[in-house]
Amino acid sequence: MLISKWVPWARSARQLTAPVRVRGGLVRGSVAMDGTHLRFLGIPYATVTPENRFQAPGPEPSWDGVYDALDGKVICPQCPVLPTGSLPGRPTGQEDCLKINVFTPVVPPAEKLPVMVFIHGGGFIEGSGMPLVYGPNYLVPKGVILVTFNYRLNVPGYLNLGIKEAPGNAGMKDQVAALRWVQKNISSFGGDQDNITIFGESAGGVSVSYHLLSPMSRGLFQKAITQSGSSLCPWAIQSNPEYNAHLVAKTFGCDTKDPYELLNFFNKKPLKELLMTIKLPNDERKLLFSNLLYAPSVEREFENVEPFLTEDPYLLLSNGEYTKVPMIIGTTDEEGYFFIGAEKHLSSKIIGEIEHSLPNNLKFPTEAEEQQIAKEIREMYMGDEAISNKKSSTRKLSKFYGDPFMTYPSLAETELILKSTDRPIYNYCFKYSGWRNIGKVFGGLHFLSQPGATHTDELFYLFHQPFLTWLAKFDKNMIDKMTTLWTNFAKYGDPTPSTSELVPQRWLPTNPADPQSFVLDREHATVPLWFKDSLKYWRDLYSKYRKT
Repeated sequence: MLISKWVPWARSARQLTAPVRVRGGLVRGSVAMDGTHLRFLGIPYATVTPENRFQAPGPEPSWDGVYDALDGKVICPQCPVLPTGSLPGRPTGQEDCLKINVFTPVVPPAEKLPVMVFIHGGGFIEGSGMPLVYGPNYLVPKGVILVTFNYRLNVPGYLNLGIKEAPGNAGMKDQVAALRWVQKNISSFGGDQDNITIFGESAGGVSVSYHLLSPMSRGLFQKAITQSGSSLCPWAIQSNPEYNAHLVAKTFGCDTKDPYELLNFFNKKPLKELLMTIKLPNDERKLLFSNLLYAPSVEREFENVEPFLTEDPYLLLSNGEYTKVPMIIGTTDEEGYFFIGAEKHLSSKIIGEIEHSLPNNLKFPTEAEEQQIAKEIREMYMGDEAISNKKSSTRKLSKFYGDPFMTYPSLAETELILKSTDRPIYNYCFKYSGWRNIGKVFGGLHFLSQPGATHTDELFYLFHQPFLTWLAKFDKNMIDKMTTLWTNFAKYGDPTPSTSELVPQRWLPTNPADPQSFVLDREHATVPLWFKDSLKYWRDLYSKYRKT
């Protein structure tokens, strides 16, 4: 790919690339300031208008002349809560937000390169694919093309009124549109459309899990990586989305269950007000995960409307009805530290209780049985200590956040997949604690002295962030390990096709007879898939009380 002459008027003295032809027209990107890659930012891959606000996106636009793909700052409407967003607590973003970013090596490859498509997290309420957070500087030099993108969030992404005008899963259909764009266009950037790995973290990991299940996504990828996210997470699906929409409208004075009256309300209500509602307006005694509002949902089927999901994820996985590809599935060992910070970010004081916050995909035959189970769980995590902002309390509470809401679902998904797949599945447990464990910082400074890693921590060893460049020298080895493992998997379907000084131990596929996870730490090891008693407790609990 040729690079144009220096353009003195361009902002930051950008050096522009030669134009590249995609289906919509010609696009021109720029050379990264550090020279590690070429970047094509903010290419429109689909369209959103007031007419399809709560529906699947429209087709990719076309243009005359050359589209300057230089701006990667566009984000979808959101009101950020977690550090994956920007401007915490203030509505931001624009409706016409379906943009995709492509990062390629500077030197054109002799052969088509593997493609890694990353789906960002943020609880389906925030986040974006912007390079400020998901920079390609560590991955692309290892011989892959990286793609990131935005998808609709919050109300625009996940409103499901059970009618054709708002059938649900608009944000997931955006993701499918992005994957279809990659299929059609990535060869123009030197990528191999037949060697695509989708990977994501948190809600992005959940999304990857859903793409395994959705008929819309079939044939769009050949490998998959889920990081701290599964379609089995209790917060990852709306079980009654039409009722949820009614509850939200009711808080604004619109007390109706008629779907068309609700559609009129959501169309007319200023989006910035709706974005402020991320939790169901009900029992304040519930902790964050137990009443999050926006997520994918099972759709009703309508004529001439392509559905994303029409069956329950657990049933699809149990029946082996999913796309079978090589996978990496994993979590961090202390997922919950991060969510203590999220809970305190929403309210200065943690006021919820475990008794009122059990996962919503459990169903008990009697109230007495539910109370007894809640008592057992509270004692297992908190003992006699009350829930408060005290360090000792939040450290105990973090285990409850991590086990049933993050770690257990990924392990349960692994078990279901192993029963019916003939493809290799690689499990990991990320435990590394270094200078770039930013998730632990968000959870609270007192977690920095605790061992292990929390939610989002591994991202900072896969992606470059300009604001953390100065810390890279302290964790160079771990950055090199993580990016080598992930790009090896994208290239070969095996994170360790051979051993090296970098990774002296082979990471073997998970054996259903004796399932183990590969520990990602300073020293590599293996641990049982169900690596602690509390996780085994949840496995047994779900075997008895899972809601279907």
